Amino acid sequence: MPWTTGQRLQGGKYVIEQVLGRGGFGITYKALHVELNQTVVIKTPNEYLSHDPEYEKYIERFIQEGRILALLSQDPHPHIVGVIDLFKEGSIHCLVMDFVPGENLFEIVRRRGTLPEAEIVPCICQIGEALAVVHKAGLVHRDAHPGNIMLRSNDKAVLIDFGIAKELLPKTLSSTGNAGNRGFAPYEQMTRGSREPTVDVYCLAATLYYAVTGQNPTTSLARRVDDVPLTPPKQIISGISDQLNKAILKGMALEAKDRPQSMQVWLAMLEAPKATPPPPVNPVHRTEAVRPKVKLLEPISSKPSTKSSRIIPWGWLIGVLLSYLLIGYLLAASNAPYIIWAWAVAVAGAWAVAWAGAVAGAVAVAVAWAVAVAWAVAVAWAVAWAGAGAVAWAVAVAVALAGAWAVAEAGDKLQKSFGQFHTFLILASTSSLGLGLGWLGHRIFNTGS
Repeated sequence: MPWTTGQRLQGGKYVIEQVLGRGGFGITYKALHVELNQTVVIKTPNEYLSHDPEYEKYIERFIQEGRILALLSQDPHPHIVGVIDLFKEGSIHCLVMDFVPGENLFEIVRRRGTLPEAEIVPCICQIGEALAVVHKAGLVHRDAHPGNIMLRSNDKAVLIDFGIAKELLPKTLSSTGNAGNRGFAPYEQMTRGSREPTVDVYCLAATLYYAVTGQNPTTSLARRVDDVPLTPPKQIISGISDQLNKAILKGMALEAKDRPQSMQVWLAMLEAPKATPPPPVNPVHRTEAVRPKVKLLEPISSKPSTKSSRIIPWGWLIGVLLSYLLIGYLLAASNAPYIIWAWAVAVAGAWAVAWAGAVAGAVAVAVAWAVAVAWAVAVAWAVAWAGAGAVAWAVAVAVALAGAWAVAEAGDKLQKSFGQFHTFLILASTSSLGLGLGWLGHRIFNTGS
């Protein structure tokens, strides 16, 4: 006798709420898991099958496949109902599964009519991927009809209510009892209880047929026994694509050997063909198609422009100028002999040559610093010769070294935009101009004193 609403199982762990469905093999209940406060589904074999001579084999298969499904649930698949528990209540074996809210495909098609190809194909592909996982585990669902495919509110499909042990036909059932949902099962399932993956390929293809046409497909037994043809879905709904029409008919081939031999192969037939990339452009044509960009209102030059922007380090050049101006002023104020002035001009030239790159690498660095030290000593000697104090001597040395540093930095930056010769001219002229301005400034400020 079926359980009634409010009946408690496993010492009150589960409470029956209602019967969800009955079949020749079992009864499905909606129940409450009290401890978790969670709605679940409990599936049981039909009690009246207990007197059937095949009942024990049926129960063994029920338990074996229930355990395999429980193992699958340890790594949950988003499109396969989860198994929570497997227990025995009295003499009745029970399989506890997640309750999946939503509508099944039967209910949706009855409410809405035919479903658009773009909407239903992704859902069928989700179920196909789930069935591929089931097949890899050594199981076949055998009941993937629209009533066992639930669509959640987020358009995610879930496969429920596995047709456990349907290949074992109890003797007490009529020949139609093994058909499950007759329009969606291949004839080898109904006559021999086949467990091949091609059974699920047929069931899922028939489910897709129903979803896009709104009509039950011709049963496989009628096609086999009475030679009733299967109407192609495109003849019912002309808007169905040729690709989908072909995939459905191939999946529903009457003989198992004529169907795709795995779920993955059939799913590949449902995939949209990839866009064909355009043929590669011949490099010669591509070259000829390129045109130089020309600014508006400007004449087209017959020769390409080689002019590039040059950066002049004005700050460092001003530093060179001021340093040598002070040095020239100090030399003039100290009445330095001509030999010191000649040395000053020679130092300016030596700096210019070194930083213009005439002397390269480590030699250039050594020459530059030797010049700097010699220049500082020479200026300091000139100031000391004039009888200036220690402070003036120190200032002279500092100014000389600052000038050396300014020349070095200016020379580095000039060489990034100018050649060696132009760098030499700029540095030599700037330092010499500074010396001359320093001498002239001293003469102007000290005239008449």
